[in-house]
Amino acid sequence: MKVPVSQETISRLRRFVVSSTSDTVTSTHVYTGGELAVLPRSTPADVLTAVELGRRAQRGWAGRPFGERRVVFERFHKLLLAHREELADLLQAETGKARRDAFEELAEPLLVTSYYLRTGARLLRPRRRAGAMPLVVGATELRVPKGVVGVIAPWNYPLALAMADAIPALLAGNAVVLKPDSQTALSPLFAIELLHRAGLPDHLIQVVLGDGPVIGPAVVDGVDFVAFTGSTRTGTEVATRAAARLIGCSLELGGKNAMIVLEDAKPDRAAEIATRAAFANAGQLCLSMERVYVHETIFDDFAERFAAATERLRLGAAYDYSCDVGSLVSQAQLKTVTEHVDDARAKGARVLAGGRPRPDLGPYFYEPTVLAEVTPDMTCHASETFGPVVALYPFGTDDEAVALANQTVYGLNSSVLSADTARATRIAARLRTGTVNINDGVVSGYGSTDAPMGGMGCSGLGRRHGAEGLLKYTEAQTLAVQRVPLLSPPKWLPYGLYARGMAGTLRLLRRLRVR
Repeated sequence: MKVPVSQETISRLRRFVVSSTSDTVTSTHVYTGGELAVLPRSTPADVLTAVELGRRAQRGWAGRPFGERRVVFERFHKLLLAHREELADLLQAETGKARRDAFEELAEPLLVTSYYLRTGARLLRPRRRAGAMPLVVGATELRVPKGVVGVIAPWNYPLALAMADAIPALLAGNAVVLKPDSQTALSPLFAIELLHRAGLPDHLIQVVLGDGPVIGPAVVDGVDFVAFTGSTRTGTEVATRAAARLIGCSLELGGKNAMIVLEDAKPDRAAEIATRAAFANAGQLCLSMERVYVHETIFDDFAERFAAATERLRLGAAYDYSCDVGSLVSQAQLKTVTEHVDDARAKGARVLAGGRPRPDLGPYFYEPTVLAEVTPDMTCHASETFGPVVALYPFGTDDEAVALANQTVYGLNSSVLSADTARATRIAARLRTGTVNINDGVVSGYGSTDAPMGGMGCSGLGRRHGAEGLLKYTEAQTLAVQRVPLLSPPKWLPYGLYARGMAGTLRLLRRLRVR
């Protein structure tokens, strides 16, 4: 299969990597297992260089009015749309995802950019606050950029998740040091090239590449805030390291997401929703459904329809829209998925659909797989598979469904399917996840960029999107102006009399609900 990425493009993108050595990292063309790109490797010293260059550039950038920063991202949005096919090619080559998934990934930076272009000025503007004493003290809240933000992005959605953090950080007046996964660096590098074409000043976004355990700590040790997306284990290490420096962090981590299918859900529509929710991006999505709880009265009917819909999915490698599901990203992911399914099968689970690797299609392909009769002693029961594997479980009552769905250390995403949206909403409010989708699996919640998105429990800290998705990259600063002395009575007034007078004033203000 011909790789739709030219060496000229790769050579052009190499210049955005901060590296002082001749060492390189090599990425794989996922569909074939062959070489895709050779890029410079960064060292911990290169990370420090990137941070320092970013810190110098950030001072001037933060001094610009928001309107000037916004102009850059207006142009960037247009460039993303103009180059969407090239970006889709890069995403498919380095991740192996289907073209549909590549297009949907591109939608994230477009939606995020558009949202903060509309709302950024309002969110960042100075706000008058009530002072210590009406008419005596005035207070204003300012939003000050953090400085240099470290963004550590994963391999499954390398463009979407890198840009979802970098765009609001830059718009808020920060510089960014981005560490993408070395396998999937081309798409974020291409986006950075577009940012420069849009007018972003030099050194405001720097890229470092290398093994996470080698340069990741240097990123956390050098920046003023960290945005991390990845595993819960690594996220815990990032949080610990950030805490030691008393800097903030946001973490989007793992999930073992549950869907609840109530007895009044339309079976065909429910099966269609569940299929997309479980197998988008070959299941390599932190928001994917890996557990589906189905009311016992429709369990057999739903299982049959869901398995049939899964079998109809077109699995394959193509740089067009002819395939529904693409490849896993690596041999390591294939190994994990295979081990989870084989373990479940060996311990008595029934395979309703899929259940096999497909080396005839490419080195890392695995069939979308539906399991039933999964028990707690099976690895896939509680551990995140992060692949095209979903398990079905029956339930009898709403309370039982809620208890089962909440029976996990994770809390990222969930779903409720029902013809009665009021009932579904009541159930959704009891689920311990950062996002709950009603009559959908993923897109409705994640695509609502005005609403916060993030996890509870072991699924992370902080939120993307919404006001918090921008304001987390700033510090709140209060400016208070005292117009007349507040706590310093005139020399002729005994302090005891002054204190009684102040107490009376505070009592009156409370009665008037002024203070």
